[in-house]
Amino acid sequence: MGKTNHGRFFEDYKLGEVIRHAVPRTVSGGERALYHALYPARHALYSSDEFARSVGLAHDKGAPLDDLAAFHIVFGKTVPDISLNAVANLGYAEGRWHLPVYAGDTLRAESEVIGLKQNSNGKTGVVWVRTRGLNQRDEVVLEYVRWVMVRKGNIDADAPETQVPDLKPVLAAEDLALPVGLDFTSYDFALAGEPHRWGDYAVGEQIDHVDGVTIEEAEHMLATRLWQNTAKVHFDSTARPDGTRLIYGGHVISMARALSFNGLANAQMIVGLNGGAHANPCVSGTTIRAWSEVLDKAQTAAPGVGAIRLRLVATSGGASFALKGADGKYLPEVLLDLDYWALMPL
Repeated sequence: MGKTNHGRFFEDYKLGEVIRHAVPRTVSGGERALYHALYPARHALYSSDEFARSVGLAHDKGAPLDDLAAFHIVFGKTVPDISLNAVANLGYAEGRWHLPVYAGDTLRAESEVIGLKQNSNGKTGVVWVRTRGLNQRDEVVLEYVRWVMVRKGNIDADAPETQVPDLKPVLAAEDLALPVGLDFTSYDFALAGEPHRWGDYAVGEQIDHVDGVTIEEAEHMLATRLWQNTAKVHFDSTARPDGTRLIYGGHVISMARALSFNGLANAQMIVGLNGGAHANPCVSGTTIRAWSEVLDKAQTAAPGVGAIRLRLVATSGGASFALKGADGKYLPEVLLDLDYWALMPL
């Protein structure tokens, strides 16, 4: 008795506290193979060691791990301390990928509590954390802010002083970290799969990614276990009133990103996460489709490399390009609304 972990509740968080998360994870080529088995991921830079070397990412371990796979590994570390008792994951901001992750790297995570606000019902509160993923050399490979609604364990516990962090709504292009050595001047469009380059996209353009994938129960649980995400709602059918297992939001993100290959095959690397919302819950049997909108474009200092800001929307309906209703709320078929920066050949 007393040795098991029931997770933190809202009143257990302290502003400024830094939480070091268990358990470090050494990644291998197995993560890449499993990631490509779980999602229709086909971006050439992550599929081919030789393609990665041809664009300046030479490494004795070959191509880097998919950006979102690295994100999921770091995110999974945080779940037992941040979102085990969460009602909902509410949003993301200020996400930056600083360094590629390669086979053999060991990732760990730590989170700083940067905001707290009890809800008016007195039963829940919102916790903001800035999470950093670090490698075996204590280098920050990625960081992001997320905020979650967390239950109170003791309804009568005093509410902490409210502090809501001031977060950037959008990262500027100059805030993005470009991988050292990245060079798209000799980029092979034929091997990448599409001829469309940075200059071919216009701000405001919308792209229907055409394809759909039906989410299977076993696959999403395998993925969530791969990231060592322990949230009860993903595994335990008694954890939700309707008896369904909630699909991990990151599974929806990766599925939508993989589907976006059809039309955005050359948006090779994700380097910034401006914001995101899991607009509606996703359960097994849902067929996910995706569409994107070009929000902004910018030049970068890397040779032949442009930055493109994209809105990625996952939906259980068709590509109507509709996002919200007249009431300002997300339409019921919208599952994900993600705003990110990617790198693309000029």
